[in-house]
Amino acid sequence: MNVRIEDNCTACGLCVDTCPDVFEMGDEIAQVIVDNVPAELEDVVQQAADECPVEAIVVE
Repeated sequence: MNVRIEDNCTACGLCVDTCPDVFEMGDEIAQVIVDNVPAELEDVVQQAADECPVEAIVVE
């Protein structure tokens, strides 16, 4: 699974709170800190994407 953050991120921090192993706060928006999401974190990454208030997390 691959994941990325779109530019419409509002830096609310929900993704970081939900899955700090994959997301961290950058200077202006959240950032993905892994190249490929480990299988054991896929469900929580999908949860973060589903809960993102501006749908800025894209899961592929």
